[in-house]
Amino acid sequence: MTQGISLKGKVAVITGASSGLGERFAEVLSGAGATVALAARRVDRLEALAKKVEAGGGKAITVKLDVNDYDNIQGAFAEVTGKLGGVDILVNNSGVSRQGKIVDITPDDFDFVMNTNAKGAFFVAQAAAKEMIAQKKAGRIINIASVAGLRVLGQLSVYCMSKAAVVQMTKAMALEWARYGINTNAICPGYIETEINRDHWATPGGQKLMEMLPRKRVGEPKDLDGLLLLLASDEARFINGAIIAADDGLSVT
Repeated sequence: MTQGISLKGKVAVITGASSGLGERFAEVLSGAGATVALAARRVDRLEALAKKVEAGGGKAITVKLDVNDYDNIQGAFAEVTGKLGGVDILVNNSGVSRQGKIVDITPDDFDFVMNTNAKGAFFVAQAAAKEMIAQKKAGRIINIASVAGLRVLGQLSVYCMSKAAVVQMTKAMALEWARYGINTNAICPGYIETEINRDHWATPGGQKLMEMLPRKRVGEPKDLDGLLLLLASDEARFINGAIIAADDGLSVT
């Protein structure tokens, strides 16, 4: 049995790497030996992260990526392949949300969420798979869905729809790309504290929500480390099309 996961020699693309979970994912994969391509719109944040990765002995490049721009997606993956020789791992992490009652959702709200979370994620995964197929890589695609793709969360109707789409997308991709040696799986995080929502958990509303959770707590980004590393590694060769909740039991309540 392997006593540690090594990603040495692998190239990993992480979208939404400029903050939150994406930043953590990049650090974890780099720490396991992967060369990381940090992709997002906020290049200044990416450059700061790249310096942090390199200071820790890792290797990183930055790639400007807007997942709502199809041509930009193609160019970004071509850039990664040109600089690093290919793509072995994709962490398909970009995502946005809009909160509100269904009767108040506007077409702009709907498009904002669905275009990034579903359409953008689809074409990012497609671009990664094209590179993997062309390079004959036994690749790993990890789509970041959500517990919201497994159960309904109040006032997050469109977000739930978008993440349910990611769940079904993952299964379809796993089936179609298995013949190429590409494994496609999804992680469905529950409530995770990040810089974006940290202040919310200290508010009365945040505390009330926390009391409703199975163990009355929220997770930390590091709680996803082990699952991410497994799915990115050769150890996951028999895991394909899996939709794995990492939510402290929320999806079964």
